[in-house]
Amino acid sequence: MASVVTQTSFWILTALASGRRHGYEILQETADASQGRVSLKVATLYAALDRLEADGLIRPDGEEIVAGRARRYFVITDDGVTRLSAEVELMERSTRAARAQLAIHKFALVPDAGAAW
Repeated sequence: MASVVTQTSFWILTALASGRRHGYEILQETADASQGRVSLKVATLYAALDRLEADGLIRPDGEEIVAGRARRYFVITDDGVTRLSAEVELMERSTRAARAQLAIHKFALVPDAGAAW
């Protein structure tokens, strides 16, 4: 089985699951989708994009020049969708297990307790 994706990779794949994006859009969508919990730096983003591309989970999908700057676009691959889906399933199973343990010990769930994911 493939290794668990990092939090950064999870959010990048999540952003790309809704379609083709360039770097700045990925940064924005990642922050929005994580409700501000994830704020990637540009260097972190592009290092992660390089790793995801090397792993075959995303691929470049064109480039354009806007206001004198190159804008590189990326899309998620079928393998990326499979990996993201597996990660979501793992997170859901983990959440169910944690909820069950909390219920056994009669701990109340604290909504939005600052979870990293």
